[in-house]
Amino acid sequence: MEYVFPAVFHENKDGSYTITYPDLPGCISEGKNLGNAVYMAESGLKQWLGYLAEKKQTIPAASHIDKIKADKGEFVNLIRAELKDERAVRRTVSIPKWMDDRAVSSGLSLSRVLQEALTERLA
Repeated sequence: MEYVFPAVFHENKDGSYTITYPDLPGCISEGKNLGNAVYMAESGLKQWLGYLAEKKQTIPAASHIDKIKADKGEFVNLIRAELKDERAVRRTVSIPKWMDDRAVSSGLSLSRVLQEALTERLA
């Protein structure tokens, strides 16, 4: 599921940023510079929303960006977070016997190899 929330970026005197989310009280992140702050804002939002979802708490609706006021030294930016269901599922797959024998003798985890291949293919 994809979410987009407005975040307030406050520039600190040392050039770092503090990020807050008006719709998510308590969700705060920081970044050493602007690029790192955007990365940390996405990561923090994903973790916060993931926690709410895990605890079966309601995720509030996001405010429209125009409704968020920024003070001096601040700006508002939209931050996106995609929550993915990371639970493992069992699937039955078939591979040739010789392939299974070589995988076992090589110590390969078929689950890991399949996940890596699918991650690359679906990216």
